[in-house]
Amino acid sequence: MAKVLVGLSGGVDSSAAAALLIEQGHEVSGAFMKNWVNAEGLPGDCPWEEDLEDALAVARKLDIEFRVVDLIDQYKERIVDYLVEGYRVGITPNPDVWCNREMKFGVFLDYALEQGFESVATGHYARRRLLSSGDAAVLKGADPNKDQSYFLAMMTQRQVKHALFPVGEMLKPEVREVALRHELPTAGKKDSQGICFIGEIKMRDFIRHYLPDSPGEIVDTTGKMLGKHDGLHLYTLGQRKGHGVASPRDGMAYVVVAKDLENNRLVVGWDEAETAGLYATRCKVGMISTINEPFDRPMEVEALPRYRAKPEPCRISPIEGGVEVTFRNPQRALAIGQICAFYEGGRLLGGGVFEAILD
Repeated sequence: MAKVLVGLSGGVDSSAAAALLIEQGHEVSGAFMKNWVNAEGLPGDCPWEEDLEDALAVARKLDIEFRVVDLIDQYKERIVDYLVEGYRVGITPNPDVWCNREMKFGVFLDYALEQGFESVATGHYARRRLLSSGDAAVLKGADPNKDQSYFLAMMTQRQVKHALFPVGEMLKPEVREVALRHELPTAGKKDSQGICFIGEIKMRDFIRHYLPDSPGEIVDTTGKMLGKHDGLHLYTLGQRKGHGVASPRDGMAYVVVAKDLENNRLVVGWDEAETAGLYATRCKVGMISTINEPFDRPMEVEALPRYRAKPEPCRISPIEGGVEVTFRNPQRALAIGQICAFYEGGRLLGGGVFEAILD
């Protein structure tokens, strides 16, 4: 049995994770990661105080030691600055994936190990397995509707070895049953939404707080001006709504197909396979992180180009600075800066960042 520090977020999943670990006989402590305090007047709900109260109430109910770990400065540096800089240069960052790598299994894991804990546990819907080699592997969660392995794609072997995902073996209703059985105060709490640790604030409002509007033209793929935009950082590739350009075609909306950074122009086109820039088959994925074996040879794998996407068969081949990915079927709106996760069957191999669309 291990000495485990559970990241109690104030939600039902991490609460049930702590209860399950106690049932399994582990020595369990709980910790609330204080990563964000809305002291800058951002619009939206930042319920960290309520979450902290719920996490503390769970720890008391389970009769485990509880602590608050202040990681505000590290979160600002590693997540908020990364997020804002990404949008400033015109890419689409993924704060939730980076949050797991840099915060939960980064500085928080380092803190836990320094404090004498052997593992960090979270409420992620993913499964961890030990291989015959002694390495740890990550599998998709047992609940196909809740699987969160995509968000772990940038984790390292060291991080996975010290990670536990107790609820990943269960379906969501079973997790709530665990919370009810232990009479945890979070048993009926709704799942949180929004940016990792920040809460229910629209990304557009969050980015606008840090980056001023930079108006420019909206044009079609021929260069014809159709309207005005407020700033390229406020739009994402494939976006159908919110750009303000009405379509003259019944039943077919304009979608964002490109950002012309040099001329500060937002390019829109029809949502169809023939639209230049909207669909791609080959791309470069860089900043590769692998959990077990390296991507040092051509491999036939499956990819998730975004969360909730269906697994896409592809071939990955090592190139300088990453891998070249060739999809069997054209993919819609691959966004530079987003994470691509790679799988072999149900096992997560690793992931990387979309850096270039080749064709």
